[in-house]
Amino acid sequence: MVREPLTADQIQRGRLLGALLRDARADRTMVDVARQAGISVETLRKIEGGRIPTPAFFTVAAVATALDVSLDDLLRRVHETATARETATAV
Repeated sequence: MVREPLTADQIQRGRLLGALLRDARADRTMVDVARQAGISVETLRKIEGGRIPTPAFFTVAAVATALDVSLDDLLRRVHETATARETATAV
């Protein structure tokens, strides 16, 4: 089975998700958050950097839990930011 290439929108949403998680991490170290989420520091680094644009649901859920951020809030913020960028680009 061949995986379909990601669209530009999917890649952008992954970058937005990564930026939101990085901002939520604030002054906590990657090591601390990764350990609490049960993932490797490298995985967290890739998610925050947008290099994993479609991370696994349970990985995102674990990071969100470690950061005390709701998945609903993350989804809403990604959607709002993506919509705002699309609107700005269309103008």
